[in-house]
Amino acid sequence: MKSGQKKLFVLFIVIVMVGGVFLLFRHLRQNEINDRMAMYTGSESCKPCHERFYDLWADSRHGLAMQPVTAGFVEDNIHSFNERLKIGNEFFEVSFSNDTLFFNAILPSGENEKYPAVHVMGGKYIYYFLTPLSGGRLQVLPLAYDCDTDSWYNNPQSGVRHFENIEDAPLDWRNHLYTFNTTCYNCHVSQLKTNYNLENNTYNTTWREPGINCETCHGPSREHIEVCVKAGEGNIPDDLKIVQTSEYTPEQHNAACASCHAKASVIAESFSPGAKFYDHFDLVTLENPDFYADGRDLGENYTMTTWEMNKCVDKSDLHCATCHTSSGRNRFAGEKANEACMPCHSDKVNNVSAHSFHEEDSEGSKCVSCHMPETVFARMDRSDHSFKPPMPEATIAFGSPNACNICHDDKSPEWAAKKISETHRREYQQETIQNGLLLRKAREADWSELDEILEGLSSGMFDEVFATSFIRLLENCNDASKWPVLIEMTMHKSPLVRGAAAHSLYMSNSRKSFDRLMELLDDELRVVRLNAAYSLSSFPPRFINDSNREKISGALKEYEKSLVVRPDSWSAYYNLGNYYTNLNAPEKALDAYEKSISIYPEALMPMVNAGYVYSLQRKYKEAEELFLRALSVEPGHEAALLNIALLYGETGQAGKAIDYFRRLLDVDPGNSLAAYNLAILVSSIDIDEAVALSRMAMQNSPDNPKYAYTHAFYVNSAGDRENAKRILAKTISANPDFFDSYLLLAGILQDQGQAAKAISLLKDAMEKEYFNNEQKQVLSGRIKQLGENDNK
Repeated sequence: MKSGQKKLFVLFIVIVMVGGVFLLFRHLRQNEINDRMAMYTGSESCKPCHERFYDLWADSRHGLAMQPVTAGFVEDNIHSFNERLKIGNEFFEVSFSNDTLFFNAILPSGENEKYPAVHVMGGKYIYYFLTPLSGGRLQVLPLAYDCDTDSWYNNPQSGVRHFENIEDAPLDWRNHLYTFNTTCYNCHVSQLKTNYNLENNTYNTTWREPGINCETCHGPSREHIEVCVKAGEGNIPDDLKIVQTSEYTPEQHNAACASCHAKASVIAESFSPGAKFYDHFDLVTLENPDFYADGRDLGENYTMTTWEMNKCVDKSDLHCATCHTSSGRNRFAGEKANEACMPCHSDKVNNVSAHSFHEEDSEGSKCVSCHMPETVFARMDRSDHSFKPPMPEATIAFGSPNACNICHDDKSPEWAAKKISETHRREYQQETIQNGLLLRKAREADWSELDEILEGLSSGMFDEVFATSFIRLLENCNDASKWPVLIEMTMHKSPLVRGAAAHSLYMSNSRKSFDRLMELLDDELRVVRLNAAYSLSSFPPRFINDSNREKISGALKEYEKSLVVRPDSWSAYYNLGNYYTNLNAPEKALDAYEKSISIYPEALMPMVNAGYVYSLQRKYKEAEELFLRALSVEPGHEAALLNIALLYGETGQAGKAIDYFRRLLDVDPGNSLAAYNLAILVSSIDIDEAVALSRMAMQNSPDNPKYAYTHAFYVNSAGDRENAKRILAKTISANPDFFDSYLLLAGILQDQGQAAKAISLLKDAMEKEYFNNEQKQVLSGRIKQLGENDNK
C-alpha cells in the first residue's frame, strides 16, 4: 500500500528511511523458549478453581479469537455456500464436503485449485479463514464471511483505504501481509513459537492454545498451581505466583490491552503481563495516512492512538478495564450505557436531554452515540476512543466522520454544523480544525506555517499524539529553526514524544543535540533509548571519545539487537541495512538488504538502498540492475527513478539521466531535486528550459538557497541580469550564510561596470561570522582582483 507521507531526499543518492523503525518479535534461544513454555499449563488448568471466570472466557471473543474449522463450527456458523466471487483474475467459491470447508479457485487458465480452511479467526463481525501454503505459511483466504448478512465477500477489496489524494488498491491475497505467521498471529493465539528458518524462508509455527488464553494476561500458571496445591484447600498462599490484574495501575491495564489493540512497532521481546507499553512498542500516530488529519480513524488503527488523545484518560484514572471486562465484553452495554460516564459527568448524565439536545432514552441521548461514534472499515464496526464531541466542521475540512451525520445520514455536514452552532459554542471545534490544517500541510511537506507548528510544540498546545505526529513529519523539513524545539521536546513528559524527538535529531550533527542524545540513553523506557541510539548512529566519528565510546557502543548494540527481534520481517533487515549504511559498513548493509529482499522479493526500498550502497562503491552495474528491478515492479517509484537518474548523470550517460528525471517529474512535479538536476543537464542544450526548471526547483523548495542561486545563474546566462540580481539579493537576505550567492552577484555587478558595489558587497560578506578562513580568503582575493581591474 502506498504511503502518503513525503519522502526526504538527501545527499547524492537517496536512502528513504521508514518513518519510525518497524520492529517485531525475535526468537529467544531454543532452550530459553522450552524452559519458558514449560511454565504454561493452559486454560483448562484454571477451570477447577476458577470455573465461573473460565466459563465467561471460553465463549468470549478473546477465547475464540482463533479456533479450528470443524464440521460443528461450519454447521453452527456458516449458512451460505457455492456463491462465486471474482478476486483479482480468479474466481472463488466455497463448498463443504467430507467435513471440510473448501475454497475453490478457478484460475484464468480454467484450472481449479482447492484450498482447505483449517483455522478461523474473528466472529464478532467477520470470520477470516486460514489455509496452509508452502513453506509452513498459513494464509488468510480471500473470501471472508460477514456474520451479519450471512454472506461471503471480497476481503482484500474491503481493505482498500480511501486516502486523501492517494491511490490505493487491493493487495493480492497471497501477499505477505495476509500471512498469519507474519502478521496476525500474536493477537489470535497464545504462547506462540514462530520457528522461522531464514535460510530457506520457511515456518514451523506452533502455539499452546488458539485464542487469547488466561495466561496471556495472567502469566504462566505452573508455579501458581503448585503453591496453591501445596497450601491445601481453603488456604491462600502469601505469594500466589501469578499476575493479578486487579492490582494493575491504569497504565498497566492500558498497556495490557494495547499490546494487541494498537497500531504499533514492536521493539522488544514478547510483551509480558504488567510490562510497560513503551518498553515494548512505539505507537503509530497521525503521520500515517490511516488517520484523517483531525485524528479520526480512516483505516484500522486498533484503538490505542485515539485513546491517547482522550482527555478523560489524561485527567482521571480511566483505563480499558473500567468499561471492558478482561474477556472483552462491554460492562455498560444496553440501558446502562450512560453509567460509564458516572460519576465524573453526573451533571450531564442526570440531565441528558439538556446536554445532548435529544429526547431522553433516544439513541442520540446516549453518551457513546456522540462521543464514541461507530464507523465501519473492512466490514468491522469500531468506536472512536478519543471521546471527542461531534465536529461537523472537521468533516467539511477533512472528510472525516462525525457523529451527527452518522445518525442523520440523509443530511449534509453543513446542516449538522448549522445545528451545532444553534446549540453549542462554535469555538470548541476550532482547536481540532486548526491542528488538522497544520498537520495536513506538514504531511504535504508544506512548511509555510512552520513557525506556528514550532510554537505549538514549544508551548504545549498539542496533545502527545499531535505533538509526536508533527515531530515525525518535521524529519522532512530542512529548516534549521526546528532543531532547538526538537531538542526541547526530548524533555517532554510523554515517552512517545521523547522517543519521536530523539529519532528526529538524526543528522542534526550539533554538539547540543549529541549531548542531549547521550543523556537520553539513560531514559527509563526503551522506546526513548532506541530512538536516541538510532540518531547517534548518524553522528560523525569526531563526536566519539574515550569518555563516551563504551556507552555509545552499548546503546548501538541494544539498537541493533532490537532491529532483528523478528527474523521473518523484511523491514527488520531493511532497517538493519540502513543502520549499517549509517555506520559506513557497506558489506554488512548489503547482506541485510539481500536478506530483506529474499524474505519479500517485491519489497522495493531494500532494492533501492542496496543500489545506493553499490553506487557508493562505484559498482554501477549492480546498482543499475537493482534500480531497474525496482522500476519493473513499480514504474513510478520515486526513489528508484531519482537514484537511477543520478547514477546515469554520475556515469556520464546524460541522455538516460534526462529521460529518468523527466519520468520522475511526471510522477512528482514538485520534486525539486529532479528539476534542479535536469536544469543542469539541459542547460547546454536549451537555456530557456534550464531557466524554467530551475525556477520550478526554487519555487517548490523556497527555503533551499542552492535552488535560488542556480535559478539566478541560469537567468543571468539567459541575459536577464536585473532579474538575476533581484533573485540573488533576496537569497542573500533570507540566507546570508550561502557563500556562492555573493560571488555570483558580485560577478554580475562587475559585468555591469559596478565594481564599487561588488567590492562593497564582498566586504560586507567578509564581516559575516558564517564563513571560514578559506572562504574569506576567496572573498579577499576577489576584492583585490576587482580593485585592480577597477584601477585599470
